[in-house]
Amino acid sequence: MYVPDDPPATCPACGDPYESVSRHTDGFVANLLDNERYRRVCFHPSTDGGDPAFDCYHHTHEQAGTD
Repeated sequence: MYVPDDPPATCPACGDPYESVSRHTDGFVANLLDNERYRRVCFHPSTDGGDPAFDCYHHTHEQAGTD
């Protein structure tokens, strides 16, 4: 998993604060039904060495306004 060296201050997909960001160039699963730490993950298109990728911005329950 790739983590950007200079991530944006807020999530580019929704504009809210986030706890962490990761870049994925292959398939992945996002199941938040049973997740005690994160309430929402926003997906933002990106590239990795010219190949398509997604940056995933992980929002806690507090950041998503659901605590």
